[in-house]
Amino acid sequence: MASVKQFQVTFDCADPERVARFWCEVLGYVVPPPPEGFATWDDFDSSLPPEHQGSAFACVDPSGVGPRLFFQRVPEGKVVKNRVHLDVRAGIGLVGDERLATLEAECTRLLALGATLVLVQRADGINESCITMQDIEGHEFCLD
Repeated sequence: MASVKQFQVTFDCADPERVARFWCEVLGYVVPPPPEGFATWDDFDSSLPPEHQGSAFACVDPSGVGPRLFFQRVPEGKVVKNRVHLDVRAGIGLVGDERLATLEAECTRLLALGATLVLVQRADGINESCITMQDIEGHEFCLD
C-alpha cells in the first residue's frame, strides 16, 4: 500500500489571487513560477477561456517543507465556520506571558494585512494561549 507524503490545502474563495497573496505574507510563502511558455501568471491567465480567468491561484513554501496552498474561486460565499483550519505556529516553545506577547505581536502584523481578530484565549493552567483570527475572506485560523 502506498503512503502519501505530500498534500496541499485548498481554500474555496471569491478572489483566489488576493487570498493567496495574503497567505504568502502570513507564512512567508511564494508564488511559484508560471507554467512553461508563459512569462507571467497574468500571461497564463489571459490564455484561459474568460470563464476560467482568475479562477485559481497557488502559493508554496520556498523551503519545500510546508504544503502547497491552492485557492479556487467558488460562486457561493462562506456562511459557516470552517471544519478544518490552519494553526499558524507563531509561539512554538513559548509559555505564559512570553507566548501571549509573541502571539499578540503576530496578531498585530496580520491585522495590518487585513486579517480579523476573533478571540484571544489566554492560558488557563491546562491550555496555553492562542488567538483565533480570520483571513481576508473570513477563513478561520489560529495563532498557536
